[in-house]
Amino acid sequence: MAEFVFITTDLYQNDSTLNDTLDQTGGARSFGNQSDRVMFVEKAWLHSWTLLVAIKTTVMALIIVAALFGNLLVIVSVMRHRKLRVITNYFVVSLALADMLVAIWAMCFNFSVEVTGGQWIFGYFMCDVWNSLDVYFSTASILHLCCISVDRYYAIVQPLDYPLIMTNARLIVMLMIVWCSPALMSFLPIFMGWYTTVENMEYRKENPDVCIFVVNRTYSVISSSVSFWVPGMVMILMYYRIYVEADRQERMLYR
Repeated sequence: MAEFVFITTDLYQNDSTLNDTLDQTGGARSFGNQSDRVMFVEKAWLHSWTLLVAIKTTVMALIIVAALFGNLLVIVSVMRHRKLRVITNYFVVSLALADMLVAIWAMCFNFSVEVTGGQWIFGYFMCDVWNSLDVYFSTASILHLCCISVDRYYAIVQPLDYPLIMTNARLIVMLMIVWCSPALMSFLPIFMGWYTTVENMEYRKENPDVCIFVVNRTYSVISSSVSFWVPGMVMILMYYRIYVEADRQERMLYR
């Protein structure tokens, strides 16, 4: 913040156009000398910057609280009502837990960065932890959505075989895959340094107060495929098949 104000002050003192503009608009007519007008610009800029930070932090805090209590409400509802304890809702509960962890870990760290004006105050190691948890829980959330689409596909397209296909054992196996496989795309490559470039690693060691997530091309392609493209294509295919089956059954009812 101090550095930014210094730059603003320097520009003001050396830019005659800006001085003339302020004089014409009356923004600094009431001040006696150049230093007073510089102080006026500094105070006005600091006030606007403080207001912007306050709005951003308030909005982010509300999002975090809403994510925590909203997902907690889903978990409590399923656990308290026996009729809701079906296989599909177990996927929903697991998804709500993953989203809660995103709010607790990833969003809270991001909140601290916004409050401090982009400065990372937790050190080099915790920067890797934050990036790993962000990738891990985000990937887990998308994989949960993929599992829900597969579950709905068998429930609608093959309703008679659904109890034989989606058993408790398969439910446990799918949840284990959903929670364990993202670790191979988050903690392992990030802590081993495979995810980024050599230049970024050196920059982070020289600047521990900066936490940025710069990835190389190989990690970008593999991570985006596992975390987004493959689950996204599976969901599109499953819901398309569900739509086709629902349309077919509707036509049969009309006949």
